Amino acid sequence: MDIPKRYDAKEAERRWQIFWETEGIYKFNPADTSPIYSLDTPPPTVSGEMHIGHAMAYIQADTIMRFQRMLGKSIFYPFGFDDNGLATELYVEKKTGRLAEEMSRHEFVELCLKESELAEKRLLEDWKSLGISPDWDMSYRTTNEWCRKTSQRSFIQLYNKGRAYRKYEPTVWCPKCGTAIAQVETEDKLLPSTLYDITFNVEGEDLFIATSRPELLPACVSVFYHPTDERYKRYAGKNAKVPLFGHEVPIMADEKADPESGTGIVMCCTAGDSTDVEWWKTHNLPWISVIDERGKMKAEAGKYAGLRIKNARKAIVEDLAEQGLLNDKADISHTVNVHERCGTAVEYIMTKQWFIKYLDLKDLFLEAGAKLNWYPPYMQSRYDNWVKGLKWDWCISRQRYYGISFPVWYCEDCEFEVIAGEKDLPVVPSEDAPPIDKCPKCGCDRFKPELDVLDTWATSSLTPQIAAKWQEDDSLFNRIYPMSLRSNGHDIITFWLFNTVVKGLLHENEIPWKDVIINGFVLDPKREKMSKSKGNIIKPQVSIERYSGDALRFWACSAKLGEDLPYEDKELRRGVKMINKLWNASKFTLLHLDGYDLKLDELEVTDRWLLSKLNRLIGVCTDSFNDYEFSNVKKTLENFFWHTFCDVYLEIVKDRLYTPERGEEAKRSAQYTLYVALLAMLKMMAPIMPHITEEIYHVYFAEKENCKSIHISKWPELVGSMIDETVEETGDKAEDVISAVRKYKTLNKKALNAQISRVLINCDKETEVQLESTCADLKATLHADVIEFGDAEDNIITEKYEFKLRVDW
Repeated sequence: MDIPKRYDAKEAERRWQIFWETEGIYKFNPADTSPIYSLDTPPPTVSGEMHIGHAMAYIQADTIMRFQRMLGKSIFYPFGFDDNGLATELYVEKKTGRLAEEMSRHEFVELCLKESELAEKRLLEDWKSLGISPDWDMSYRTTNEWCRKTSQRSFIQLYNKGRAYRKYEPTVWCPKCGTAIAQVETEDKLLPSTLYDITFNVEGEDLFIATSRPELLPACVSVFYHPTDERYKRYAGKNAKVPLFGHEVPIMADEKADPESGTGIVMCCTAGDSTDVEWWKTHNLPWISVIDERGKMKAEAGKYAGLRIKNARKAIVEDLAEQGLLNDKADISHTVNVHERCGTAVEYIMTKQWFIKYLDLKDLFLEAGAKLNWYPPYMQSRYDNWVKGLKWDWCISRQRYYGISFPVWYCEDCEFEVIAGEKDLPVVPSEDAPPIDKCPKCGCDRFKPELDVLDTWATSSLTPQIAAKWQEDDSLFNRIYPMSLRSNGHDIITFWLFNTVVKGLLHENEIPWKDVIINGFVLDPKREKMSKSKGNIIKPQVSIERYSGDALRFWACSAKLGEDLPYEDKELRRGVKMINKLWNASKFTLLHLDGYDLKLDELEVTDRWLLSKLNRLIGVCTDSFNDYEFSNVKKTLENFFWHTFCDVYLEIVKDRLYTPERGEEAKRSAQYTLYVALLAMLKMMAPIMPHITEEIYHVYFAEKENCKSIHISKWPELVGSMIDETVEETGDKAEDVISAVRKYKTLNKKALNAQISRVLINCDKETEVQLESTCADLKATLHADVIEFGDAEDNIITEKYEFKLRVDW
């Protein structure tokens, strides 16, 4: 065989990626009647580059799909890009230097479509370089026609069920992005602030109330104290006069008021936070809106109208101090709710938005979470805690330019909602006419389009439906849904996973997958979170260029599910060593299989020893992959390959392969074992290192198995009859002797192939019988003239079995 001396990973990996795609190795065949195994993966956004966390997560999930493919299952493995929503808008504005407000809506949308398509073409090559194995022909964009149709169909059906509704409501609002956001798009952030003690007046008496947001004084609608707080009970039923603005507000008791916070009595403003909104709803308070959609004070703020929030705060504090109404102030740090996209503190303003009603279904969502198989199991608590903490229905409308349109028009006279017919989807109401000529409510023939767009998560939450052609191909959908597996980062359990469960239950009354695997984060070598501000970001393409895709995959499989994984060059270098060792060991093995006809007479003891251990390994790796424990496969297989196969077995059989005097049967036994063991190890390593294993497979095994790729070959089968504890014990004892003598040679500064005149082994009779069956291999491996048994003064004791040995030169 003509086997190159070195393996060129850079050349080979690209070559095999092209081969897999052109040969359709991973193509899903709807006509295949084999059991389907399907994966729902997060569609990455096109607004940035692939980062190392992406690489780890997709590689980990891909190992599972490659394993399941080798089990003979029909693999349904789509891939999508999320090019929808605010992230793409910001990306396009930054890249082109053109703002959405500077052009027509249609022009900006066309620009976003063009730029996102260009970004996807570039990013697609990055994702392919990871060696992942989706059916690229099933790729989708969340703004393509099918995705728009699916999203609008979902909205229409939920509207018809009474689940989608439009209402003036206090809305979580980002003043920087100028749009409503959902509860799930916020995060808590510890920020510096100032706590002000402000003087209110109650029937001529001073009442000190602490707040960090004095700019909301004009929106104060009530004052609350805790029902058990003796300091303030006497104010029940009275009114407090708001400083600077002069209006009076009721003083009431409520258990949400914290006696230990500030002065123990708090003003309720519409609305500083979610607690204010809850008080507003619970106590039927008036709503005073003082902050507009861009974070400026409104006319209701009096002389402070038009000021930015921070400037209004400063001006009001100065006026309070000037009038002697500022009792005290102190610097503090407190937790603020911010928009996770831009880090801006959110406001709660009254706007008309579209919502999905689901707060009444929290128990159903918890039941659904309990039905899912979580890997690792403790991740379910994050889902449960999120569901239990829900306070708002899902706000699905966004005041942006680029996104999927609501299929809605409104009567210009009476605001009657006109909904598109499903047969007309997808529609763009700003460009398309409504399905009716006159309003059925008032007879008006003038309609205006809904200009808000759907929340991007309203589309991403439909990835199983998008991939499985929901209500387009019922035969396929019913075979695919629910899907087998969802791969998910723990940071988007509350985003993507929960919302997909919601859509699955509302549309199909069924959870969308059977199993969920949750991956951790990638940390820098100091175990700190990676961020652009810290300058510790690692780009996967740099790692692939330096070490190879297989080495990156080897590193990615080092972590268990749910565990954060530090990025360390030493682990990637370890992957490179594994590739080189695999290549060199395979080259040695295959050269000695040249001309071998796969016939076998009888196996030698050490060959049976290796095959027994090999079959145990097959069992461990199969069970581990079935339990999504790819890291255990990597660790166990790596140890077997390096130690048991390379360090021990190959050294044992070299003499039989090179020395004709050992006999043809002894050589054939070794060849059979080498063939079976190498092929099995390649197949078990293939899901983790797909390129190098494919390269070696095609050197020799592809023709033998009449299979065009290792990745569609059959997974190694555990042969129970090959597992023999007695043979394993015999081989282990021989290994113990070999290891001890090798160490003795090293300590005496002798070469491992240095000749020994005699090895005398002092052991029990049973062991003597066992080791005698391996004497020929022992002599050859140890380069000993004779192996004898008996009592003698020892100069070595073995590590595992503590046999006494004497080595004579």
